Amino acid sequence: MHERERHRIILSAVQEKPVVTIQDISELTEASEATIRRDIAALHVQGKIRRVRGGAESIHPPQLGNLAGRPFRVSESVNIDKKRAIARKAAELCNPGDAIIINGGTTTFQLVHYISAFRLQVMTNSFAIAEHLVKHSKNTVTVPGGAIYREQSLILSPFDNDTTRNFYARRMFLGAQGVGPLGIMEADGLLIQSEQKLMRQADELIVMVDSSKFRQRSSLILCPLEQVTTIITDDGISAETVRMIEGAGVSLIIANVSAEAEEEDSPSVA
Repeated sequence: MHERERHRIILSAVQEKPVVTIQDISELTEASEATIRRDIAALHVQGKIRRVRGGAESIHPPQLGNLAGRPFRVSESVNIDKKRAIARKAAELCNPGDAIIINGGTTTFQLVHYISAFRLQVMTNSFAIAEHLVKHSKNTVTVPGGAIYREQSLILSPFDNDTTRNFYARRMFLGAQGVGPLGIMEADGLLIQSEQKLMRQADELIVMVDSSKFRQRSSLILCPLEQVTTIITDDGISAETVRMIEGAGVSLIIANVSAEAEEEDSPSVA
């Protein structure tokens, strides 16, 4: 990851919570702690953040009222090659004219690059996904009513009387905070409430998560693993995790990240 991108992630992370640790940022960027210390020092000199022992803090306090979890712009470029490979596999499950639901998230966002020509009927609670599809595709786009949470780029409502119950989909594509034996995990109660409403409107639940999500945990369970139809992940998944998924009766699709990246980079033939 380039220095400019690491700096962008650090600046966004300190707006999420008052203090972020060097270890937190190292995990986000997959850079060494020594590299992150140099980045923090540089941003401190530029007056963009304040260096503290073991990490950094924002010069301006973070906004209140945000959802739990990382902001969209923080997570967007993390494991981007894995997310693109996963999204490409997910797009192969779509046929022109299908009705689908896409939940907000940085992995599911990558789907927009592969379904632009499908003329799908799409419902999404992601402001970023809706905006991109409206501008760059012929898909029909529906969004539920609710408030826009800028940091996560989500449209959420605590009320049942929105457009969600009037939309039926063959499949729902869903990201997650973490995946474990107990099920699919998320970090925020309001987000879970919104996702569960959407899940009731689809026949199949397709979970799109990179392999790092099997090592992450959260205190909130969205649904049991057995409720998932298919999990799409990358080839960094462990044999133990494969056994867990197959033991729950869930179909597994593994994207070969290096092969997908080579295909992405190769010129198309007209």
